[in-house]
Amino acid sequence: MAMMMLAAMDTTIVSTAIPQIVGDLGGLALVSWVFSVYLVAQTVTIPIYGKLCDLFGRKPVLLGGTVLFLLGSVACSAAWNMHSLIAFRGLQGLGAGAIMATVMTLAGDLYTVQERGAVQGWLSSVWGMAAIAGPLLGGAFAEYASWRWIFLVNLPIGVVALALIARTLHESFHRREARIDGAGAALLLLALGLLIFGVLEGGQRWPWASWPVALVFALAALAVAALVTVERHAAEPVLPGWLWRRPELLGSNLAAIGMGLVMMAPSVFLPTFLQSVQSLGAIAAGLVLAAISMGWPAASALSPPLWARLGFRDAGLGGCVLILLSSLAFLWMPRPQPVALVFLDQILLGAGLGFFSTPILVGMQSTVDWGRRGVVTGSHMFSRYLGQSLGAALFGAIFNATLGAYLAAAPQALAARLPADVDAVIGALHSPATDTAVAGYLRSGIGVATDELYVGMSVIAVLMLLVLLIAPRRFPVLEEK
Repeated sequence: MAMMMLAAMDTTIVSTAIPQIVGDLGGLALVSWVFSVYLVAQTVTIPIYGKLCDLFGRKPVLLGGTVLFLLGSVACSAAWNMHSLIAFRGLQGLGAGAIMATVMTLAGDLYTVQERGAVQGWLSSVWGMAAIAGPLLGGAFAEYASWRWIFLVNLPIGVVALALIARTLHESFHRREARIDGAGAALLLLALGLLIFGVLEGGQRWPWASWPVALVFALAALAVAALVTVERHAAEPVLPGWLWRRPELLGSNLAAIGMGLVMMAPSVFLPTFLQSVQSLGAIAAGLVLAAISMGWPAASALSPPLWARLGFRDAGLGGCVLILLSSLAFLWMPRPQPVALVFLDQILLGAGLGFFSTPILVGMQSTVDWGRRGVVTGSHMFSRYLGQSLGAALFGAIFNATLGAYLAAAPQALAARLPADVDAVIGALHSPATDTAVAGYLRSGIGVATDELYVGMSVIAVLMLLVLLIAPRRFPVLEEK
């Protein structure tokens, strides 16, 4: 739980301070990269850490990854421009991959199927605590000190977590011969990096229908083809083929990609919407976003009776329905959206994520033994964070393109006074020199762009429902001795 707090705090505290980071370092169009590079590094390394957990045990992987995360946090606090912050966030993400995959694998190791629901509730409660502490700290640092402290606050938490794990976690297992799939890991990084790069730059630096975008996606496709070929012949593949041949694992992982996609729209852009359109402070905007992490642990703790009665898949389908309803509810709200309704809507979204994620993860872990649990957990976390990586890029592209088109379509009387590009919108809104008409038009543009994000979330929720039906209603649970 102490280790989990690091990852949970990082999510909520960074999102809250984004407007202040942009105000200091500039580069609004690069904001998606602050999240994407972290998630790409985390996503690509999760399957590798999962394999290392099965080869060397959970403890050394968890300790090493946490140290790397803390080094990245210190570097982020010293960033001098947006490009350096993005680079250091990548280093931080390399460590975060070990934390998320290994903690979830340990939960499967230490507890029975019946106990894991409660344990997942405990772990999810960490996100609830971080949902309160993260926005409060992030907002307070951003408004009264410096956003750089949002990274340094990881250090005391990390030191406590390292001490607890080093002293109290004891494991005994038969160590196997290590055969690391370096080629597979490199190709996975290349393929995912090219894909994210194409999504981020498409419609921004290059038009979607242009040869650079086509070239990037073609290279990504070639890297995927090479990855599939290499993994078929690898002795210890990062992503074994049997993960994709079992319907309960295939359907669950595909739906987990959708879950990751859905999470990123509010995580990245809701604080900006609330501060810029609703005129909330950083702390208040962070607390509204934190409502997601309030609904999540409550739903996780309440989900065991649901999956015991309906099965893991059908319990997950119920979560997908709640995600869809929360996305549509935001679009159906009166304008301007009452902050109280937005807060309740985020609780509903968190409940949907909790009712989906906990049954699916516990169900997948229950179908394999200890020697494969790291790989299975890693594949699930990989799918989820692959979705988050794509989501940060995809929703960033949608937001920037929609806002850019809104600026281009401005009435002639306003056009000359509007910012030249999307990068300057936040600065213009906070500038005392901006007149009321221009500020109102910019707020309207951010509101329209945010609505488009929730339309995309609704579509993804429907796709989650459909792909989860690939999985059987009852997972083939492996009896534990």
